[in-house]
Amino acid sequence: MKNSVGILMVYLMVFGSCNYFSKKNYSDWKVYGGNKENNHYSSLSQVDTNNVNQLKVAWEYHSGDADMMTQIQVNPIVINGIIYGVSPKLKLFALDAATGKQKWIFNPAGDSAEGQGEGYFIMNVCRGVTYYGNGDKDQRIFYGAGSKLFCVDALTGKPVTSFGEQGKIDLHNDLGMDASHLYVASTTPGIIYKDLIIVGTRVAEDMPAAPGHIRAYDVHTGKLRWIFHTIPQPGEAGFESWKDKEAYAHVGGANDWSGFSLDEDKGILFAPTGSAVYDFYGGKRLGNNLYANCLLALDAATGKRIWHFQTVHHDLWDRDLPTAPSLITITKDGQKIDAVAQPGKSGFIFLFDRNTGKPVYPIEEKAVPVNSDLAGELPNPTQPFPTLPKPFVRQSLTEKDLNHLIPDSSYNDIKEKLSGYKTGFIFNPPSKQGTVILPGFDGGSEWGGPAVDPSTGILYVNASEMAWVLTMVDLKDKPKTAETNLMAGERLYKTTCMSCHGPERKGAGNYPTLIGVNKKYNEEQFTALLSGGRRMMPALTQLSATEKQALASFILDLKGKQSTVFVAPKRADDIWLNMPYTATGYNKFLTREGYPAIAPPWGTLNAINLNTGELVWKDTLGDYPELKAKGFHTGTENYGGPVVTAGGLIFIAATSDSKIRAFNKRNGKLLWEQELPACGFATPAVYEVAGKEYLVIACGGGKLKQKSGDSYVAFSL
Repeated sequence: MKNSVGILMVYLMVFGSCNYFSKKNYSDWKVYGGNKENNHYSSLSQVDTNNVNQLKVAWEYHSGDADMMTQIQVNPIVINGIIYGVSPKLKLFALDAATGKQKWIFNPAGDSAEGQGEGYFIMNVCRGVTYYGNGDKDQRIFYGAGSKLFCVDALTGKPVTSFGEQGKIDLHNDLGMDASHLYVASTTPGIIYKDLIIVGTRVAEDMPAAPGHIRAYDVHTGKLRWIFHTIPQPGEAGFESWKDKEAYAHVGGANDWSGFSLDEDKGILFAPTGSAVYDFYGGKRLGNNLYANCLLALDAATGKRIWHFQTVHHDLWDRDLPTAPSLITITKDGQKIDAVAQPGKSGFIFLFDRNTGKPVYPIEEKAVPVNSDLAGELPNPTQPFPTLPKPFVRQSLTEKDLNHLIPDSSYNDIKEKLSGYKTGFIFNPPSKQGTVILPGFDGGSEWGGPAVDPSTGILYVNASEMAWVLTMVDLKDKPKTAETNLMAGERLYKTTCMSCHGPERKGAGNYPTLIGVNKKYNEEQFTALLSGGRRMMPALTQLSATEKQALASFILDLKGKQSTVFVAPKRADDIWLNMPYTATGYNKFLTREGYPAIAPPWGTLNAINLNTGELVWKDTLGDYPELKAKGFHTGTENYGGPVVTAGGLIFIAATSDSKIRAFNKRNGKLLWEQELPACGFATPAVYEVAGKEYLVIACGGGKLKQKSGDSYVAFSL
């Protein structure tokens, strides 16, 4: 009997409900990512491994505003039986969480023309919202639409006019510089600490770009309370990591676009940052470039730095930290450690003591290639490699890793192409011959982030394994004499548009083709699009009116305008804006048939024990229907993260086959899957209303060549 009790206790400690062992309440979903620890964990257990196959659709909500290119990447929150989410065109809404019936909807464009149709407010995706409550009467929802941070009454859907300017603030402001002409947007929600709303931003990834400084605003007034300079200014720690002492005034990026986690008891904010601009050429930002590519631990009350760790020095590969880290208390060698786990696009997981920043497992600085063929570039000679956990994705591509599911002629094609690329190592510098990027630009962990079970210390992370090819080309300086609109437009296309839409305007990755765009837009509509942006495309406000006219004449093939004499405008910071090189686009390495050139699996779900650093299990995630019919379980690229529950389950959508799935968290066994109306490129939420457990997922599609959707679907027993 004693042995049976002992076995039961061990089972509960390893696999049981967090309610038994934790003082924290994980039974609600009031925060993006589940809670401020960002662990995607729910202690609800009504749905478990025995009955999950009985889940049925409880309700479906349609926003009615999707189009052929929209997405929904929202992880909704639930407050007092009300779901708060965002539509494809960034309308904020409140639903009855039990029925899906709409209570109210807020349009950030109001009744004005701004933001309607192709307008400003719908140019970005939004990944979620933030709730602040102080009693029954003061309940607020903060969310970003374009460059505006809105404050909306959670009960009525009306703007809280005492906040900022009639219920909103412009995130172009308060950066210590004039950023009105630069791209600044809010995509991932901020986080609340006491009476502060702390926000990060998305900025341009090419010059010119705004700096990614982190800011905290008063939740009641919208007044700036503190700012942390992610690109240090003279006299600040980290300034010495930039060799050019004028860089801080010109170089942008180093931004927290992927959100925050917060140790509320200790008052420590954890902020991951992205790369400095320009992403793929660092000749004008020599040095390690603090605080780009860093996990920052900041005093949440003041914004003062407590510690930092840079995961990539002098980033040349767009290795942004793509998700807020997860906070977890682990047991290592018999000692409990309050830890912070930061996954990356690289496939590494960096694990630190959250109080001190000391690595839980050793991190080694290893020598990496420095043989760049780009003049002026000086790659850093070392990069950090965690010893544990081991990478959860492949990090190099050689001939033995190529796709064998294709005909010989297609295989020989990718084999020949690979022989001409720089490949075989994760930190090979960008090159003119083409450098294989693996994990890809969207590889390893992405913005969906991991789930962590606080009762076991096991982290669950999904990953894409797609090789991309980064090819750099020369760019000539702006001409010193007048030129035609056609020539200027082609040059502007190369410097402004080619990195996304490709050298032949055919599109690349998730970026659409521009061939035939003149059938959709006239010159006036096109220049308005350049000025306002649209979803993934930033507003090109740095271009003058004449530059937009020249770009339109080239892309729209306006014969009558192409002979117009163009004179390049003079700018004080042209020395910084004129890059000598640019990339030809975000190009996936694909077979002739359109499949990844790398062998499967192309998407995986991984369980990693943070107490030991060891892999527990790995499963292939997703299917290509036509390959599945032939008996090949390949996985797919995936966007959106998992949720882990005390019922023993991992819930995840994310794949391009429009499924949501449930896995047994102990062994990775697939227990349930359900077809969705469109791909669920988002993270689910788990919540309870009147004693009933629900699972909800946003079904927006719009990526990986999949149709767009406008619905949120909830499941229950």
